[in-house]
Amino acid sequence: MSERPVSIAGEPKADVEQARAFGLTPDEYRKIEQIIGRTPTYTELGVFSVMWSEHCSYKSSRRHLRMLPSKSELVVQGPGENAGAIDVGDGWAAVFKIESHNHPSFVEPYQGAATGVGGILRDIFTMGARPVASMNSLKFGSFEHPRTRYLLGGVVGGIGGYGNCVGVPTVAGEVMFDAAYNANILVNAFCLGLVRKTEMMSARARGVGNPVLYVGSATGRDGIHGASMASAEFDKESEAKRPAVQVGDPFTEKLLIEACLEAGKTGAIVAIQDMGAAGLTSSSSEMPSHGGLGIELDLDQVPLREANLTPYEILLSESQERMLIVAERGREAELQAVFEKWDLHAVVIGRITDDQRWRARWHGQVVADIPIGALADDAPLYDRPAAPPKIQPFTSTSATKHPATAKALRALLDSPNVASKKWVYRQYDSIVQSNTVLGPGSDAAVLRIKNSRRAMALKVDSNPRACALDPYLGAVGVVCEAARNVACAGARPVGITNCLNYGNPERPEVMWQFIRGVEGLRDASIAFGAPVVSGNVSFYNETEGHAIPPTPTIAVLGVMIDVASHVTQHFKNAGDAIALVRTGKPSLAASEYSALFGIDGGQLGAIDLAREAALVEGLVEGSELGLIRSAHDIAEGGLTVALAEACFNPRAILGAEVELGRAGNAAVDFFGEGASTVILSIAPGDVARVEKLLAGRGLEFAVVGKVIADPRLKLGSLDEDVSELQRIYEDAIPRRLRGDD
Repeated sequence: MSERPVSIAGEPKADVEQARAFGLTPDEYRKIEQIIGRTPTYTELGVFSVMWSEHCSYKSSRRHLRMLPSKSELVVQGPGENAGAIDVGDGWAAVFKIESHNHPSFVEPYQGAATGVGGILRDIFTMGARPVASMNSLKFGSFEHPRTRYLLGGVVGGIGGYGNCVGVPTVAGEVMFDAAYNANILVNAFCLGLVRKTEMMSARARGVGNPVLYVGSATGRDGIHGASMASAEFDKESEAKRPAVQVGDPFTEKLLIEACLEAGKTGAIVAIQDMGAAGLTSSSSEMPSHGGLGIELDLDQVPLREANLTPYEILLSESQERMLIVAERGREAELQAVFEKWDLHAVVIGRITDDQRWRARWHGQVVADIPIGALADDAPLYDRPAAPPKIQPFTSTSATKHPATAKALRALLDSPNVASKKWVYRQYDSIVQSNTVLGPGSDAAVLRIKNSRRAMALKVDSNPRACALDPYLGAVGVVCEAARNVACAGARPVGITNCLNYGNPERPEVMWQFIRGVEGLRDASIAFGAPVVSGNVSFYNETEGHAIPPTPTIAVLGVMIDVASHVTQHFKNAGDAIALVRTGKPSLAASEYSALFGIDGGQLGAIDLAREAALVEGLVEGSELGLIRSAHDIAEGGLTVALAEACFNPRAILGAEVELGRAGNAAVDFFGEGASTVILSIAPGDVARVEKLLAGRGLEFAVVGKVIADPRLKLGSLDEDVSELQRIYEDAIPRRLRGDD
């Protein structure tokens, strides 16, 4: 039976104005009163505000996310748990997910990015999986913006500072600079773990009377209302939101990883969940609700860093490195001994009940008593109006003259979006744990699975310029690019996770962009047979009415049956044939060339998903047969940039002599992006077999040149020193950070 909670002396009154301050609408406040049959206490209102925030409830997106495919014969766990899981063979499951930490990273870049890494790691090891790799997708404003250098340094420092200390390699990522992100940067963090399929853990509570254990660090005031901050636009007062940013401790996280994995092997854990967004409130309400049960919490027992925290602060704190565990009754001491060994708190703070209530006590009095379904499952669900925008961003009507080919190539290699990201990834440990076969700087990362011939390939991609021109085709293209990159490494795409970054969903044009993006993700996922097993939505990425371009970030997991068959992007041997394989014609639409030189690239072309899938299958089969010596996806900067990058072999710089052999638009041929195109290098004796393999699938295949020992890039009238091109490519970002002209 429900008990009437008491209010805490000195706390503000809970009313509609306080609800507004917490980010709730008047209608939502009235719905809360109807649900509980009375005026909520301040603590209860705070609890509703975080659980009904966009960040936690997905109230604007979840009806549309249902269209995403999430099943296949390889799916071990789809959406609904802490992370998704795919069978990668030999008894192993790969557990993976990507999440946003955009708002905190803009307010406090080092801690925002660091705790983004920490949070996604916890989502993985709560599944019983050991984290083995991280990736990230970062979007910053232009280098001309006064905060960009500060934000870049802080975010990269936070990612490296946390990931390096906790001992999980950062193996891949992407970085983009554009004025569209001047006021709203994006920090999306991915983690992959491995677990034996028989040892996976769940977040679904069961067992009336089972004890609830709080484990990990003590609770402080950091991060209070972090979920609410992530569910609102920025304004001129954003700097005041620093207290809503969590503070991370990677050394405690490392202890927590080992303790949780060891505790999982005892068999005494019924359910486990990270205290992430909304802290103790979300984990304590979601776990029993998903099991059709209730919970009672004794807040007096929660370990605190400060003695005078109120129930509201204890429940809403997002202090890091904390987990909630439902244990088998009678085995509490067994688990506490494990966490004591690792010098971590492990305290019984509650119990599972059968009344489907979420109840919190403090000093013997009930301070919150709410139907548990109202928090975890019955948040408002909105069908927001959707309509295409009247004016498309990211287009140019400039009639700027096309630059000379050599000048354009050098300018593109000097662009921060094309140039080497070595300044970024050299700050990350990419080889710890000794599983990394290919690390940062490759088309895709490759990780061996120890004691197995199998390996995994990982890639994260986004293309906001394309998505701004056409949200549907842009999203399809992003999935194709990530899948293509994984296939270039020799792996077959098997699963997808996504981080969908958009503006304010209450604006019809943003909602339209989001829906079209989800539809594109759905169709591409089906075409590749790679289900979406986990993900995240990040709305309200805008400041004072100016939204970011639609930025769905896609991470693809691929599997190869033999790690020895993996392929790299660099040319290997002078005399090898260079071939192009394509699904369609190149285009300047949404290209780096168009953005850099202010040239209208036109609209996106159609994407033939059947041909995209055929390209991926052909690349994988060619790699498995040992016929492909190198494979490099054409992306930012087009063919000429991709050829230059393929020449930048760290073991021995080579050159390329290429002749396209047809009259056309030089800018489009040399710098166009758009259609899926891959550069291959092939031993001369294997060309016929590769052509049959790819052309036989209906793909455009053409031998266009050869690898040469002389380190020069020769393409039509272009004849450039590869070493000089590499110097430009590698110094572009450091030069800007030094402030050189």
